[in-house]
Amino acid sequence: MAPSGPADPPRTASEPAPRTPLSRLAELHGVAPDYNPSPDRTVAAPDAALVAILAALGVDASTPDAVRAALALHEAGTARRLLPPTLVCWGGDTPAALAGLPDGTRLRITTEQGETRASAEQLPSGVHALHATAPDGRSADVHLVVAPTRLPAPPGRTYGLLVQLYSLLSRRSWGMGDLGDLAELTAWAGRALGAGFVQVNPLHAAVPGDPTDPSPYRPSSRRFPDPVHLRVEDIPEYPYAEDHDRLRTVLERAEQLRESVLRKGALIDRDAVWDLKREALASVRAVPLGPGRRAAYADFLAQEGQELEDHATWCALAEVHGSDWRNWPTGLRDPRSSETARARGELLDRVDFHSRLAWLTDAQLATAQRSARDAGMAVGLVHDLAVGVHPDGADAWAQQEYFAAGMSVGAPPDAFNARGQDWGLPPWRPDRLAASGYAPYRRLLRALLRHAGALRIDHVMGLFRLWWIPQGQPPTEGSYVRYDAEAMLAILVLEASRAGALVIGEDLGTVEPGVRETLQERGVLGTSVMWFERDWDGDGTPLPLDRWRADCLATATTHDLPPTAARLTGEHVELRDRLGLLTRSLDEERAAAATDAREWLALLSRLGLLRGTSGGAPATAEEAEIQAVHRFLLRTPARMIGVWLPDAVGDRRPQNLPGTSDEYPNWRLPIADAEGRPMTLEELAASPRLHALIDVVRAESGPAGAPGSPPRRAP
Repeated sequence: MAPSGPADPPRTASEPAPRTPLSRLAELHGVAPDYNPSPDRTVAAPDAALVAILAALGVDASTPDAVRAALALHEAGTARRLLPPTLVCWGGDTPAALAGLPDGTRLRITTEQGETRASAEQLPSGVHALHATAPDGRSADVHLVVAPTRLPAPPGRTYGLLVQLYSLLSRRSWGMGDLGDLAELTAWAGRALGAGFVQVNPLHAAVPGDPTDPSPYRPSSRRFPDPVHLRVEDIPEYPYAEDHDRLRTVLERAEQLRESVLRKGALIDRDAVWDLKREALASVRAVPLGPGRRAAYADFLAQEGQELEDHATWCALAEVHGSDWRNWPTGLRDPRSSETARARGELLDRVDFHSRLAWLTDAQLATAQRSARDAGMAVGLVHDLAVGVHPDGADAWAQQEYFAAGMSVGAPPDAFNARGQDWGLPPWRPDRLAASGYAPYRRLLRALLRHAGALRIDHVMGLFRLWWIPQGQPPTEGSYVRYDAEAMLAILVLEASRAGALVIGEDLGTVEPGVRETLQERGVLGTSVMWFERDWDGDGTPLPLDRWRADCLATATTHDLPPTAARLTGEHVELRDRLGLLTRSLDEERAAAATDAREWLALLSRLGLLRGTSGGAPATAEEAEIQAVHRFLLRTPARMIGVWLPDAVGDRRPQNLPGTSDEYPNWRLPIADAEGRPMTLEELAASPRLHALIDVVRAESGPAGAPGSPPRRAP
């Protein structure tokens, strides 16, 4: 979701604008009255934006009198408040807020484990309930987050593959990649290639529609995976389905759909795939569960509780009333209303159907991660957490109290996008999160980390602040809203530590000072894309190897950027020109792209990295250059090296082209070779070009424990 430009260079402080009562009130509630889009430039947020954002936070600032009243109310509340609703305790250290309590204040702490204590010293990790009573009669009930000081570093240096799962079709998938393909990929990449991880796009549940929004970054729910990724034939009940003629017809249609993508140039059609799978799953569900399977399903229902019931209820209601819950009958817009409870009872069979799909999908995710670990991967699956959810979807309906009504998340205007960006995602309210002890955030992380060796967090800067845009306004008419980054990070570190998982923050684009340093302090890895790593403090030339950071995932490209082959040849400029996306003349853009590629290739040449494959086999100039790019990444100190899987076979098309919708087939392209011919997983596994690149990666990976080491075998 980040702008596709380099991180902003360090900026010097500029003179702050005079503070008005409205701007003071905004600051007290975490709303920035101004921001810095570039060095030495401060832009004031419009008063109308501040008023609208404060209203979304439950603060009336509509008139000068209302502002004065709100300021007085905040001052009085601060004087009365003994403690904030959530406190953080890093590594057992007593929070300063507790140390500063009045003498004689009594504490009662109930730990997650059910113990009762009178002191915050040496508490176990967890989110505990703290009750404080001061001598003057004031009291407070607080969520006390006790987290390890930092996450552990990756287990040695490792390399892995980056892929958009839908784009990875095998001879068995139904028109888009599925979890069976993912398990196959991890087994092959770990055993045959020595890879340490496979990173995939968000697998969150999508909002059904006509057509469905194909972007994995605008999901209906981040909490539950999308059953469109199911491998139907891998469900244990599948062989026992009695409707053989119906399933045979579905399989024939699935084969036609797969062949249309692989051999006839059709785009990936998620809706067509889901129509087929939904029909097949109805037959599979008719098979009774055995006693053990029924018990496992019951355990899953109990474990997921109210959140799964809400999600499945939304899915069932969407089948009847459409996917935009804001247009449902009034009573059904409230997940806790009597009308919703009655509708849930009437649709109980469909609610159970969608609950069953969540269980089956979770089980196949577990299989994919188990396959990765059995293949010797040190990390395994790297799942991706989108920055937000679709306003029409299940999470926005079920968690309304946590979302800011009438607001959308995006990015302000900057050097790379003069109009700013509106991502169409409603933001969480920081005040409601804090009051709940960050309960929905904790449950979300726990679910995603259950079957992950690492979690990538899209736009990780959102843990610190997000750009809020009032509904109906352009992105220029917004402001930053700050979150309690310490609490957000503490819970992230706590849950990732419990899962034994790494965390990778996508920190590309505009990053405020201090954010990367804070993330690094807590063990959160960053993201470094080669083309953006330049000496922004100096002459802007490619960043020397010794100045790269170690605590990062280093890659040549991402799903939002041109593949390396297109970057090297300048083809990405021609594509953007055809779509009317250039902000300068075609000649200027061509010249800038050529200079960019020439500077990097000159550096690769000076370092002696432009040569044939490690085994001496001949390669085209393009292959040699792509191999050199990855040799360069391997010379950096980065702890994790990512190989964009389409780069390994010369694919030239980006999976997503920011700034387009219907103009370009975003999120609907299968992986293809240099000529644009779609390739199956089986063809990828046999590709000489892919193996030549991986041979380079393995041969030049470094010391023992690095990606070049032989893969570990399962016992």
